[in-house]
Amino acid sequence: MNQPVEQPFYLKDNFAPVSEEISESHLKVIGSIPPALNGRLLRNGPNPQTGWSDHWFFGNGMIHGVEFCNGKANWYRNRYVRTTLWDDPGADSGEAMMDLAKSAANTHVIHHAGKILALEEAHLPWEVSPELDTIKAWDFDGKLETPMTAHPKVCPVTGELLFFAYGLFPPYLTYHRANAQGELVQSEQITVPGGTMMHDFNITENYVIWMDLPAVWDIESLEGEGLPIKWDESYGARLGVMPRTGGDSDVTWYDIEPCYVFHPLNAYEDGDSIVIDVCRKASVMAGATDAPALMTRWVINRSSGTVSETQIDDRITEFPRVPDAIVGQKHRYGYAAGLATSAPYGERYIKYDLGDFSAKTVELGPGRQGSEAVFVADPSGSSEDDGWLLACVYDQTTDSSEVLILDASTLSEEPVARVLLPARVPMGFHGSWVPA
Repeated sequence: MNQPVEQPFYLKDNFAPVSEEISESHLKVIGSIPPALNGRLLRNGPNPQTGWSDHWFFGNGMIHGVEFCNGKANWYRNRYVRTTLWDDPGADSGEAMMDLAKSAANTHVIHHAGKILALEEAHLPWEVSPELDTIKAWDFDGKLETPMTAHPKVCPVTGELLFFAYGLFPPYLTYHRANAQGELVQSEQITVPGGTMMHDFNITENYVIWMDLPAVWDIESLEGEGLPIKWDESYGARLGVMPRTGGDSDVTWYDIEPCYVFHPLNAYEDGDSIVIDVCRKASVMAGATDAPALMTRWVINRSSGTVSETQIDDRITEFPRVPDAIVGQKHRYGYAAGLATSAPYGERYIKYDLGDFSAKTVELGPGRQGSEAVFVADPSGSSEDDGWLLACVYDQTTDSSEVLILDASTLSEEPVARVLLPARVPMGFHGSWVPA
């Protein structure tokens, strides 16, 4: 007798996809929405339209959005990003990798130069409207000939969009820089030993910092199920510091202990040193045997050519954020989701004071599961942490979701407001605040 196949975690409970696209106005609110919250909270994540995908990272992208205005929650909408992959759900994975437009568009959603872009790291971005309708694949007027990372950085000083592409085949790494008007003005191939899963990177006021780590693409398993990578410490691990307007010959590399980082918190220059706070994993695997991600500080001493490493917390943390206004600048505070040990959802939100490595915590409570929290600055605030954290939270007991609004400065257990949503929001990846 055949035994039933155990569903992977990313297809059951609150990771399971939702089947309907809905629009709902005048949402119910518990508490009071700050009148200064005027804009849209957008959150992207995988929502496989067939009900199945070979990995959590592969499902079709669905964006969930809530519009706030003058103390009210005007609407909730969820929409698939209707890419050419959405139009062809039976597409061969290898074929889709070779077509830059055939994106899942499921990892992040950002806004820059008047465009809202849905991102994943193997394809072009896809533009969506403020109402979340899909417009088209965006290639920067024909200038972008590579994929675009799901984690570009918008410089709060220059307004530039800095991003990169990695490849399974040469060129393995390409750097791109777009100006504040959204025009692609620089593309540079960067030399690295091979093809690795470079999910994210860092910027400071003057530099970009590459994380060249030993999660190596395993071409032989590309057509199989799961993520085709292998952990290969012989590849080495290093950080590469490059001027933001520089190129391959300008990169200085610094060796570090083998590890993997999906997401850094932020980086900044401190004299002749560069400080980088990251969620560091001792290793990453294609299956479910990943090491926990722990908040860690690297300090690159450019004079001595060395990198020091300090573990900040022993709790599992992911989805770290700083305010958009200080990306690449010196930060004191950072925010992250404290993950459960059973699955990658948040059981708490943590505010780190990186001045003394202390932390404050809000526990979500039994049966409540949180996703990435987005910081929204108070326009009348004067301190770095004046603002709010907004996050989609799921409640198992009611099988429902809400937007939780927390005071980022106090991180009080009592929320500022809870916006009750008319649909379940599956656990997803990343999001942004788009000001009105």
